Amino acid sequence: MPASEFHLPAIFDLCATFAFAVTGALAGIRRKYDIVGVFFLALACGLGGGLIRDAVFIKSPGPTPLLADPRYILVVVGATVFGAIFGGRVKHVRRLIAILDAVGLGAYAAFGTQKALNADLAVPAAILVGVINAAGGGLLRDIITGEEPLVFKPGQFYVLTALGGSVAFVFMAVHLEMPATKAALISIFITFVFRALTIAFNWRTTSVSPLVDAGE
Repeated sequence: MPASEFHLPAIFDLCATFAFAVTGALAGIRRKYDIVGVFFLALACGLGGGLIRDAVFIKSPGPTPLLADPRYILVVVGATVFGAIFGGRVKHVRRLIAILDAVGLGAYAAFGTQKALNADLAVPAAILVGVINAAGGGLLRDIITGEEPLVFKPGQFYVLTALGGSVAFVFMAVHLEMPATKAALISIFITFVFRALTIAFNWRTTSVSPLVDAGE
C-alpha cells in the first residue's frame, strides 16, 4: 500500500472524462446512432472504466463518486453535444483530444491502482484494476455496440501503455516508498511519453498466430 495518497484534481478528472466521452460520442456518430445512442456510448467511454473499478473490483460503501457527483454526467452530456455539433470538424481538435486522452490514460492507471491497493487488493490485482480503470471505457463501448473489442486485436499500444503506467506507479509508490503524488506524476509523464511515441511511430502489437503456426 502506498505510504501516502494521490488525489486526482477534479478539474483534470473532468477534462479527461470529457476527452474519453468525446471519443465515445464520435464512435456513435460514425455508426449513425441517434442522440440517445451517442450519449450512452459517450457515457460508456467517459465513465466505464471507473464504474467497472468501483462496482466490480472495489465495492466501497455508498454510491460511486462518478454517479454521486452530478458534474460527471453533465460532462458526458457536454461531450455528446460537442460531438453532435463538431463531429464533422473533429480533425481541428483531434490533437487536443489525443493529448487529454494520453494524460488521462496515465492518471487513471495510477489512480485506479492506488484505489485498489488502498482496498487491500494484491499488487497484481491492483495493476489489473488500474489498467481497466484507464482502458475499460473502450471495452464497454465495443461490448455495447456488439463489436469485437479493439483491445483484443492487434493495434497501437494502448492497454500496454496503461499497464506501463500502472506498473511504474506501483514500483515507485510501493517498492521505492515514494510519496504517492510524486509517483503518480512521474508515472503519468512516463505514460504520456510512451503513448506519444506510440502515436508518432505507430508502434503496434501483432497477432500471436504466426508464432503458433510456426511451432506446428
